[in-house]
Amino acid sequence: MQRADPRVSVRHLVLDELSGGMVERLDAPSAAFLNASGLAKASPMGMGLYRIEPVGKVGSVRTSTVQLDVRPKDRLGLGRLLFLLSYAGEQGFRQDAVAADEERELWSALAESLAQLAERALGRGVLQGYLTVEESLRTVKGRIRISDQISRRPGMLVPLEVSYDEFTEDIAENRILRAALERMGQVPGVRPEVLGRLRQLKGKLDAVARLPAGSPVPPWTPTRMNLRYHAVLRLAELILRNASAEAGEGSHRTASFVVDMAQVFEDFVGTALRSAMAAYPGELRLRYNALLSEAVRDSDRLSVRPDAVHMLGGRPVVAYNAKYRAASDAGASLTADHYQMLAHCTALAVPTAWLVYAGKGEMKLRRILNTDIDIVEFPLDLSRPPSDILGSIQELARLSWGEVVRAGTTPAAFPG
Repeated sequence: MQRADPRVSVRHLVLDELSGGMVERLDAPSAAFLNASGLAKASPMGMGLYRIEPVGKVGSVRTSTVQLDVRPKDRLGLGRLLFLLSYAGEQGFRQDAVAADEERELWSALAESLAQLAERALGRGVLQGYLTVEESLRTVKGRIRISDQISRRPGMLVPLEVSYDEFTEDIAENRILRAALERMGQVPGVRPEVLGRLRQLKGKLDAVARLPAGSPVPPWTPTRMNLRYHAVLRLAELILRNASAEAGEGSHRTASFVVDMAQVFEDFVGTALRSAMAAYPGELRLRYNALLSEAVRDSDRLSVRPDAVHMLGGRPVVAYNAKYRAASDAGASLTADHYQMLAHCTALAVPTAWLVYAGKGEMKLRRILNTDIDIVEFPLDLSRPPSDILGSIQELARLSWGEVVRAGTTPAAFPG
């Protein structure tokens, strides 16, 4: 694989996700890759100048000549971003798993963190486990797959269609780790000493099959047996799902790490709130569908989909919506958010809805005129430590359950 010319300096551009953009000189391949990445829009202005504008995503795109970082609002650092990403995936990512302070450059931090965690995981050797193998053999091994034998080889005794468990290094955990090490090793600009560590670690996994390009991340189950792999697999999955790296023509190498913060925030709030509400009766359901209107034809029906709804006795009692962009953000509309919450309350016949938004401020209750509906604005300050953020979600659960009790919609209110 060819490498970028070290004599060519890489310009580092930084944008806030809510900014109006900037005008910079770009080479055509870098501009094309930036547009294809989905991180920002690069519009040509002539004479090699481009207007670069954020499009609602955050992350980093790097080519052999330029690196563009689009940072989350409120100057959230890498540690907080990875915490939200991982918790949203129900993986319980620990903040100390990221070997970087909040201001460190993203690619350096990801590469160093992956190397450190992989060294820790592989320090006692490569993990082995049982893998189910299905193949055709001339001798019996494991069990014979009777149905396959009959359908594929009717009337034939050999070869036999068999299935057996093999104790091997070629398991999902190692395939995920190898793929992440390979991807980070392709990122331009990774320091040579870190790159060497990544290659050395990947060498320990040479007996493990490579994940084909574009294939999904294989599922794995956290157990006591693979405990030492948990931290590195959580980071590896984040890299595989959100990052790409490849070699282009000549020395042009590219990498991108792009996430949709609105989706990340919605997923995080839903996952954390479901965990917090587990302490109370009922069940929290995410992305709950409900009809808003009646119609003769199904295609004419209107529906709503709150981010989360808490159910008691099979009935909704409270609704929640998560909005990453607060009313104070450019382009955000508090009125539109409340219209949406009002529709949710009407369709679900619930008296209270909670609007959880990313930002600082005070909790506010708004009684909607000519109704018995309350909409509560609940700020979630993402600049605080992860333990405080989760504490705020627990407070949200406590307060919203208190409103359910006061409204008389506890299980005792439902006959049978």
